[in-house]
Amino acid sequence: MSTECSSYLNADKVLVSAFSCPRAGGDARAVYCCGFQDVKYCCDDPHSFFPYEHSYMWWLSVGALVGLSIAAVVLFAFIITVCVLCYLFISTKPRSKLDTGLHLQMAENAVYRALRKWKASFGTT
Repeated sequence: MSTECSSYLNADKVLVSAFSCPRAGGDARAVYCCGFQDVKYCCDDPHSFFPYEHSYMWWLSVGALVGLSIAAVVLFAFIITVCVLCYLFISTKPRSKLDTGLHLQMAENAVYRALRKWKASFGTT
């Protein structure tokens, strides 16, 4: 059994001529033409999409998991730091109001005092 792979343009836009599977000097079990429009190859599974072993994908997955784990730890540390700083900021505030040196008076008292001064200036009680 053999399969014919049609000619195609590869990723570098070079024409690759048609060939039959299995190829001479290749795996005798690779009787199917597999691949995409820009890369074709002989394989033993007609549902194969990649001409590579899938073990490299595990390394990519492990790398992604390690990267995401590090990012999660950094984010968690940042959130904890912000929470601790907020707690320290709130807990170290003084409990009593600060003395500004100004004695505030009620507006009514000031009005009554001004009225009394005004009356005193005219000599009335």
